[in-house]
Amino acid sequence: MQQEKLIAWRKYHGLTQQDMAKLIGVDVRTYINKETGISQFKANEMFAIAERLGRKIDEIFLPTNFMKHEVEVGKTTA
Repeated sequence: MQQEKLIAWRKYHGLTQQDMAKLIGVDVRTYINKETGISQFKANEMFAIAERLGRKIDEIFLPTNFMKHEVEVGKTTA
């Protein structure tokens, strides 16, 4: 799943994928793979990104409807 919120916040702050790759210490291709959902961000990378963007991790990395989805799933299995 593509990280739409991450992309939006990155662009809002005028940062490139190269800037973000440098921030978390990976090759730009590796960063692109993470941003497009091919591979996953590590926890320390998410913390570094959230700090740089001035946001909480859940504001960047959790889907907008995450809590609603979890509640609905819980209802169907209970």
